[in-house]
Amino acid sequence: QVQLAESGGGLVQAGGSLRLSCAASGLTFSRYAVGWFRQAPGKEREFVAALSKSGSGTHYADSVKGRFTISRDNSKNTWYLQMNSLEPEDTAVYYCAARTSPIFSYAYTDPNDYGTGYWGQGTQVTVSS
Repeated sequence: QVQLAESGGGLVQAGGSLRLSCAASGLTFSRYAVGWFRQAPGKEREFVAALSKSGSGTHYADSVKGRFTISRDNSKNTWYLQMNSLEPEDTAVYYCAARTSPIFSYAYTDPNDYGTGYWGQGTQVTVSS
């Protein structure tokens, strides 16, 4: 049974940092690309960052570029989202999603691309001003 478990969310002041983790089980980790998405109250789910299965391809939303970094640790079956210089506008539930990929360096940015993959349960990030 495949599971993605996010952790690392919490309450932080503006300007602070958090590192989200997405621990995967029940799948062959190296075959999967990952995306991070977020959803704020009353808003649609939006793309945050994506990473290819090789780790060489990345893509970031303009709103987080230069502040967030996506990475993977194949030895721990875990993906990460390092979030620095957090802003109140970053407040949302953050989700990781994973899918197999035929292309080593492609990072998928559309949540519909993960329709045949797996989603985590989400972790709340709250940034106070």
